[in-house]
Amino acid sequence: MSPPSSGHLLLASAKAGSTEDEAVAAAREVLAASGPVEVVVTATPEELDEALDRLGGRTLVVAGGDGSLHLVVSRLHQRGLLSDTRLGLVPLGTGNDLARALDLPLDPADAARLVLEAASRPLDLLVDDDGGIAVNAVHVGVGADAAERAGRLKPRLGPAAYPIGAVAAGLRTTGWRLRVEVDGRVVADNHRRTLMVGIGNGRGIGGGTLLLPHAEPDDGLLDVVVSQACGPFARVRYGAALQAGRHLDDLDTRSARGRSVTVSGESVDVNADGEIGDCIRRRTWTVAPGAWSLLRP
Repeated sequence: MSPPSSGHLLLASAKAGSTEDEAVAAAREVLAASGPVEVVVTATPEELDEALDRLGGRTLVVAGGDGSLHLVVSRLHQRGLLSDTRLGLVPLGTGNDLARALDLPLDPADAARLVLEAASRPLDLLVDDDGGIAVNAVHVGVGADAAERAGRLKPRLGPAAYPIGAVAAGLRTTGWRLRVEVDGRVVADNHRRTLMVGIGNGRGIGGGTLLLPHAEPDDGLLDVVVSQACGPFARVRYGAALQAGRHLDDLDTRSARGRSVTVSGESVDVNADGEIGDCIRRRTWTVAPGAWSLLRP
C-alpha cells in the first residue's frame, strides 16, 4: 500500500439521483476540510478508467453501494492496482450490505469523517475462474433472479424491492440440477434440484437479510449456503426462514466454509454484488486473503 498523498478523488455514479447528489456534496464538504477534493462523476467504464488514470497517490473514495464498489474494485484488480490503492467508501443507496458488515456509517458525512480518521485494513476478495470478482456476495439461482427483479423495482420501492423481488422469483422457479463442492467436498449433488447457492465474504444481501450470518470479510475463508427447498411449500418455508434469520436450520439447507467453491450443472444465472452476469454451467470461486484494503474501523 502506497503512503497517502494530499487530497481525495471522490468517485460518484452518473445514475445517482438528487438525494445521492446531496449526499456526495455532504461527503465532499467533510473531506475538503483536510485538503483538496476532486469529484468525478462517471457513467461508463471508459470514464471510470479515465478517473483512475489520474488518481496518482490520492485516496480514492467511492460514493455508492455494493455495485459501485464492485465495479471500482474489479477495475483496479484488472489493472493490477488494487493492493496499492488507498480506498474509502461513502455508502449510498438502499443496499450497502458490505458497509453494514464492516460497521461503516451510512450517513455520508459520518462516512467521510471515518475516511479521514480510520486506518486502511485488509479484506478478502472472491475471485472466479473467469476473471470476475466479488467484494460481498455471489448469488447463483433464485438469488440472482431475485436481485435482477429487485433492480427493476428499486426506483419505486427502495429497500422493499429485494424481498418483493425474491417472492416473485421464488414463485416461478422449480430450481436447477447443480453440484456444489467446497474445497473438493460435495455439499450438494445434482440428484436433487437446487433453489439457490449463496457464496459470501459479507453476511448480508438485499439491504440487511443475513444470508451468511457467520461470514467474516477478513478471515481468509468464504461462506457457502445451499438451499434445495424447491417444492412450492418448501420455497415458502425457506423464504420465511431466511427473513427470520433461521434458514440455516431449514431441513433443505446445507452450509459450509472453505477456500474455494465450484458450482456445475444446468445453465443458471449468477449475480455478483448486484451485478448480473452471464448464465454459467460451471464456475469456481476462490478466496484471495487480504487482496485489498479499505479505510474502516
